[in-house]
Amino acid sequence: MNGPQDLGGRGGFGPVRPEIDEPVFHADWEGRALGLTLCAGALGHWNLDESRHARECLPPAFYLSANYYDIWLSALEVLLERHGEVNAEERSACAPLKPGLRPERKLPADAIFATLSKGGPVDRAATKPAQFAIGDRVRTFDARMNDHTRMPEYAMGRLGTITGLRGCHVFPDTNARGEGEQPTWLYAVTFDGTELWGAGAEPDTQITIDAFEPYLTHA
Repeated sequence: MNGPQDLGGRGGFGPVRPEIDEPVFHADWEGRALGLTLCAGALGHWNLDESRHARECLPPAFYLSANYYDIWLSALEVLLERHGEVNAEERSACAPLKPGLRPERKLPADAIFATLSKGGPVDRAATKPAQFAIGDRVRTFDARMNDHTRMPEYAMGRLGTITGLRGCHVFPDTNARGEGEQPTWLYAVTFDGTELWGAGAEPDTQITIDAFEPYLTHA
Protein backbone atom coordinates (compact mmCIF):
# COMPACT_ATOMS: atom_id res chain seq x y z
CA MET A 1 0.00 0.00 0.00
CA ASN A 2 1.37 3.37 -0.98
CA GLY A 3 0.47 5.43 2.06
CA PRO A 4 2.12 7.38 4.87
CA GLN A 5 4.50 4.51 5.68
CA ASP A 6 5.97 4.51 2.14
CA LEU A 7 8.52 7.30 2.61
CA GLY A 8 11.55 5.74 0.94
CA GLY A 9 12.95 7.95 -1.80
CA ARG A 10 10.36 10.66 -1.12
CA GLY A 11 11.44 14.26 -0.73
CA GLY A 12 10.28 16.83 1.78
CA PHE A 13 10.78 14.90 5.01
CA GLY A 14 14.36 15.92 5.72
CA PRO A 15 17.36 13.71 6.49
CA VAL A 16 17.36 10.62 8.70
CA ARG A 17 19.09 11.57 11.95
CA PRO A 18 20.18 8.49 13.95
CA GLU A 19 20.02 8.89 17.71
CA ILE A 20 23.40 8.32 19.36
CA ASP A 21 23.29 5.53 21.96
CA GLU A 22 19.58 5.11 21.31
CA PRO A 23 17.90 2.93 23.97
CA VAL A 24 15.91 -0.14 22.95
CA PHE A 25 12.78 1.53 24.37
CA HIS A 26 12.32 5.20 25.20
CA ALA A 27 9.66 4.42 27.83
CA ASP A 28 8.48 1.34 29.70
CA TRP A 29 5.12 1.29 27.91
CA GLU A 30 6.87 0.76 24.55
CA GLY A 31 8.24 -2.58 25.73
CA ARG A 32 4.77 -3.58 26.90
CA ALA A 33 3.34 -2.57 23.51
CA LEU A 34 5.81 -4.85 21.77
CA GLY A 35 5.01 -7.69 24.18
CA LEU A 36 1.25 -7.27 23.68
CA THR A 37 1.67 -7.35 19.92
CA LEU A 38 3.75 -10.54 20.02
CA CYS A 39 1.43 -12.30 22.44
CA ALA A 40 -1.68 -11.30 20.51
CA GLY A 41 -0.05 -12.54 17.30
CA ALA A 42 0.37 -15.94 18.98
CA LEU A 43 -3.43 -16.25 19.01
CA GLY A 44 -3.11 -17.13 15.33
CA HIS A 45 -5.92 -14.92 14.01
CA TRP A 46 -3.69 -13.01 11.60
CA ASN A 47 -0.35 -13.24 9.82
CA LEU A 48 2.58 -10.83 9.57
CA ASP A 49 1.32 -9.28 6.35
CA GLU A 50 -2.17 -8.58 7.70
CA SER A 51 -0.63 -6.93 10.76
CA ARG A 52 1.57 -4.74 8.57
CA HIS A 53 -1.44 -3.79 6.48
CA ALA A 54 -3.39 -2.83 9.60
CA ARG A 55 -0.67 -0.32 10.45
CA GLU A 56 -0.59 0.99 6.88
CA CYS A 57 -4.35 1.63 6.93
CA LEU A 58 -4.25 3.99 9.91
CA PRO A 59 -5.20 7.59 8.99
CA PRO A 60 -2.20 9.40 7.45
CA ALA A 61 -2.43 12.39 9.80
CA PHE A 62 -2.22 10.05 12.79
CA TYR A 63 0.48 7.84 11.28
CA LEU A 64 2.84 10.71 10.46
CA SER A 65 2.55 12.31 13.90
CA ALA A 66 2.42 9.21 16.11
CA ASN A 67 5.12 7.45 18.09
CA TYR A 68 6.28 4.17 16.53
CA TYR A 69 4.61 2.08 19.23
CA ASP A 70 1.47 4.23 19.17
CA ILE A 71 1.11 2.94 15.62
CA TRP A 72 1.63 -0.67 16.77
CA LEU A 73 -0.96 -0.37 19.54
CA SER A 74 -3.55 1.34 17.33
CA ALA A 75 -3.19 -1.36 14.67
CA LEU A 76 -3.40 -4.07 17.34
CA GLU A 77 -6.74 -2.65 18.49
CA VAL A 78 -8.00 -2.88 14.91
CA LEU A 79 -6.85 -6.50 14.56
CA LEU A 80 -8.26 -7.66 17.89
CA GLU A 81 -11.63 -6.08 17.14
CA ARG A 82 -11.69 -7.34 13.55
CA HIS A 83 -11.16 -10.92 14.72
CA GLY A 84 -13.60 -10.77 17.60
CA GLU A 85 -11.21 -10.95 20.53
CA VAL A 86 -12.11 -7.44 21.73
CA ASN A 87 -15.11 -5.23 21.04
CA ALA A 88 -15.66 -1.47 21.23
CA GLU A 89 -17.37 -1.71 24.63
CA GLU A 90 -14.39 -3.54 26.11
CA ARG A 91 -11.98 -0.98 24.71
CA SER A 92 -14.03 1.83 26.26
CA ALA A 93 -14.20 0.01 29.60
CA CYS A 94 -10.51 -0.99 29.47
CA ALA A 95 -11.64 -4.37 30.78
CA PRO A 96 -12.72 -7.76 29.37
CA LEU A 97 -16.51 -8.26 29.25
CA LYS A 98 -16.47 -11.76 27.74
CA PRO A 99 -14.08 -14.74 27.55
CA GLY A 100 -11.35 -14.71 24.91
CA LEU A 101 -11.82 -16.86 21.82
CA ARG A 102 -8.53 -18.76 22.08
CA PRO A 103 -7.36 -18.95 25.72
CA GLU A 104 -5.38 -22.10 24.91
CA ARG A 105 -3.15 -20.10 22.53
CA LYS A 106 -1.54 -17.96 25.22
CA LEU A 107 2.22 -17.39 24.93
CA PRO A 108 3.91 -18.23 28.27
CA ALA A 109 6.77 -16.02 29.40
CA ASP A 110 9.23 -18.94 29.40
CA ALA A 111 8.43 -19.67 25.73
CA ILE A 112 9.06 -16.17 24.38
CA PHE A 113 12.81 -16.50 23.76
CA ALA A 114 12.42 -19.78 21.86
CA THR A 115 9.49 -18.40 19.88
CA LEU A 116 11.39 -15.28 18.81
CA SER A 117 14.54 -17.30 18.04
CA LYS A 118 12.54 -19.55 15.72
CA GLY A 119 11.31 -16.55 13.75
CA GLY A 120 8.76 -16.83 10.96
CA PRO A 121 10.46 -18.12 7.79
CA VAL A 122 8.61 -17.21 4.61
CA ASP A 123 10.68 -19.15 2.05
CA ARG A 124 8.63 -21.81 0.25
CA ALA A 125 9.13 -24.50 -2.39
CA ALA A 126 8.78 -23.21 -5.95
CA THR A 127 5.68 -24.34 -7.81
CA LYS A 128 6.82 -23.08 -11.24
CA PRO A 129 10.06 -21.92 -12.92
CA ALA A 130 11.24 -18.33 -12.50
CA GLN A 131 10.14 -16.07 -15.36
CA PHE A 132 13.25 -13.89 -15.19
CA ALA A 133 17.00 -14.52 -15.14
CA ILE A 134 20.01 -12.51 -14.00
CA GLY A 135 20.76 -9.85 -16.60
CA ASP A 136 17.17 -9.46 -17.82
CA ARG A 137 15.92 -5.92 -18.24
CA VAL A 138 12.57 -5.42 -16.54
CA ARG A 139 10.02 -2.71 -15.87
CA THR A 140 8.17 -2.54 -12.57
CA PHE A 141 4.39 -2.17 -12.52
CA ASP A 142 3.02 1.35 -12.16
CA ALA A 143 -0.14 1.30 -10.06
CA ARG A 144 -1.02 3.11 -6.87
CA MET A 145 -2.19 0.33 -4.57
CA ASN A 146 -4.99 0.47 -1.99
CA ASP A 147 -4.04 -3.00 -0.77
CA HIS A 148 -0.84 -4.23 0.82
CA THR A 149 2.22 -4.35 -1.44
CA ARG A 150 5.95 -4.54 -0.83
CA MET A 151 6.71 -2.51 -3.95
CA PRO A 152 7.99 0.98 -3.01
CA GLU A 153 6.27 3.81 -4.83
CA TYR A 154 9.52 5.50 -5.88
CA ALA A 155 10.45 2.44 -7.98
CA MET A 156 7.09 1.99 -9.73
CA GLY A 157 7.11 2.13 -13.50
CA ARG A 158 10.93 2.16 -13.68
CA LEU A 159 13.46 0.22 -15.76
CA GLY A 160 15.92 -2.01 -13.93
CA THR A 161 18.04 -5.13 -14.28
CA ILE A 162 17.67 -8.47 -12.53
CA THR A 163 20.85 -8.91 -10.47
CA GLY A 164 19.84 -11.75 -8.15
CA LEU A 165 17.34 -14.55 -7.54
CA ARG A 166 16.15 -14.65 -3.93
CA GLY A 167 14.14 -17.87 -4.13
CA CYS A 168 10.42 -18.43 -3.70
CA HIS A 169 8.56 -16.78 -0.82
CA VAL A 170 5.11 -16.09 0.59
CA PHE A 171 3.52 -13.37 -1.55
CA PRO A 172 2.64 -10.57 0.92
CA ASP A 173 0.03 -8.94 -1.29
CA THR A 174 -2.34 -11.93 -1.23
CA ASN A 175 -1.38 -13.07 2.28
CA ALA A 176 -2.43 -9.71 3.75
CA ARG A 177 -5.88 -10.04 2.15
CA GLY A 178 -6.52 -13.54 3.45
CA GLU A 179 -6.12 -15.05 -0.03
CA GLY A 180 -3.37 -17.47 0.95
CA GLU A 181 0.41 -17.52 0.69
CA GLN A 182 0.59 -18.07 -3.11
CA PRO A 183 4.41 -18.62 -3.10
CA THR A 184 6.11 -16.34 -5.62
CA TRP A 185 9.64 -15.81 -6.96
CA LEU A 186 11.56 -12.89 -5.50
CA TYR A 187 14.33 -11.03 -7.37
CA ALA A 188 16.98 -8.43 -6.71
CA VAL A 189 16.39 -5.58 -9.17
CA THR A 190 19.01 -2.85 -9.63
CA PHE A 191 18.20 0.65 -10.89
CA ASP A 192 20.38 3.58 -11.88
CA GLY A 193 19.78 6.58 -9.65
CA THR A 194 18.85 8.75 -12.62
CA GLU A 195 16.11 6.27 -13.56
CA LEU A 196 14.53 6.74 -10.16
CA TRP A 197 15.18 10.42 -9.45
CA GLY A 198 16.20 11.99 -12.73
CA ALA A 199 19.10 14.40 -13.23
CA GLY A 200 19.08 15.36 -9.55
CA ALA A 201 20.29 11.92 -8.43
CA GLU A 202 23.80 11.59 -7.02
CA PRO A 203 26.26 10.62 -9.79
CA ASP A 204 26.88 6.88 -10.29
CA THR A 205 24.20 5.94 -7.75
CA GLN A 206 22.62 2.50 -8.00
CA ILE A 207 19.75 1.21 -5.89
CA THR A 208 18.84 -2.47 -5.49
CA ILE A 209 15.46 -3.58 -4.18
CA ASP A 210 13.82 -6.97 -3.75
CA ALA A 211 10.75 -7.29 -5.98
CA PHE A 212 8.26 -10.11 -6.40
CA GLU A 213 7.61 -11.58 -9.82
CA PRO A 214 4.08 -10.12 -10.25
CA TYR A 215 5.60 -6.64 -9.94
CA LEU A 216 7.76 -7.13 -13.04
CA THR A 217 7.44 -7.39 -16.83
CA HIS A 218 10.12 -7.92 -19.47
CA ALA A 219 11.39 -4.61 -20.84
